[in-house]
Amino acid sequence: MTSQPLENVMATSCTVEEQVVTPWDVQADENGIDYDKLIKKFGSQKMTRDLLDRFKKVTGREPHHFLRRGIVFSHRDFDQILTLKEQGKPFYLYTGRGPSSDALHVGHLVPFFFTKWLQDVFDVPLVIQLTDDEKFLWKDLTLEQCMKLAYENTKDIIAVGFNPEKTFIFSDLNYIPSCKEFYHNVVRIQKCVNFNQAQKIFGFDETSYIGKVSFPAIQACPSFSTSFPHMFGETKIPCLIPCAIDQDPYFRMTRDVAPRLHLPKPALLHSTFIPALQGAGTKMSASDANTAIYVSDTPNQIKKKINKYAFSGGKTSVEEHREQGGDTSVDVSYQYLRYFEPDDARLAQIKKEYECGEMLTGELKKILIERLQGIIKEHQEQRAKVTNEMIQQFMSTEKRSVI
Repeated sequence: MTSQPLENVMATSCTVEEQVVTPWDVQADENGIDYDKLIKKFGSQKMTRDLLDRFKKVTGREPHHFLRRGIVFSHRDFDQILTLKEQGKPFYLYTGRGPSSDALHVGHLVPFFFTKWLQDVFDVPLVIQLTDDEKFLWKDLTLEQCMKLAYENTKDIIAVGFNPEKTFIFSDLNYIPSCKEFYHNVVRIQKCVNFNQAQKIFGFDETSYIGKVSFPAIQACPSFSTSFPHMFGETKIPCLIPCAIDQDPYFRMTRDVAPRLHLPKPALLHSTFIPALQGAGTKMSASDANTAIYVSDTPNQIKKKINKYAFSGGKTSVEEHREQGGDTSVDVSYQYLRYFEPDDARLAQIKKEYECGEMLTGELKKILIERLQGIIKEHQEQRAKVTNEMIQQFMSTEKRSVI
């Protein structure tokens, strides 16, 4: 397997005018990310009403509010996943987390909430990759710190409520040394992509550690079922990956490589970024506590952060706001409710009242505060129930029947 041109993934670490979207950096102007331009640049497909109608017909379920509201806005071959469902053929889910902090923030919860819903709707296996090796290579952390963070993040992931019988959570630093089939697929992928191609996809240069250059093959590898013999044996079944759009470069590379390895191309569902509290310019950052609400925050911390930092679309005075109304397109509290208030009628009422000036910014923030306090409280209660035995069950490599 020699390297061949990756014509469909070249130069796709994407700088579109003033926005930057890569796996390691997301920047935009005050208007936020232009997702339509990303779809065009990355070559993905926009989520359509027809596709959502087909989803409802195939599954018998209403689409998730992330789908209805365009939070999950783009896909690759999701229509083929629905065809597999119609035909009763197997597929599995794959998502992941780069453990760089003790606790997840609510932006990290978005793909896990959605993935949990997908697992429930489709009743399929799921693999969750913890890229502790990536964080060791990119962050100023020791190997031991990365492994500890992966272990702590596992508790937060389990707390979301995944099916333990059908979910495998693994740390790269622990699983790869013990599974020759996974490593075999890694080196097969590595042999298909040369440095010039990796440089153009990911932006590597002469200062990049060789570990960074080789890492994309490791994140690509869970896209292939043969990387998990204890779950799938040697069966080659397709994979659906729910992820934020910044992870797409990995999987465009994977989809190009897959046919040369005689393996199915992974399908993808892309989500938008939940903005930082300060506004739409960037996504939340695990390195700045004031940009995000963390799952470890107390009710009072949540209240203080939102009241102090959440960017407002309201006017400068009560009188002006009553007369002109607020701007929900830039108001962070409203934008968060698009993610965390599942009731469409309730959200529409909030939007109407805020935009006509009936609802003030403080009242809108109060709604968000109470909503997030409830979500975080429930999450903390579920996390407290996670035991070492539960972690071992989710990370076990004993044979299990999942298809």
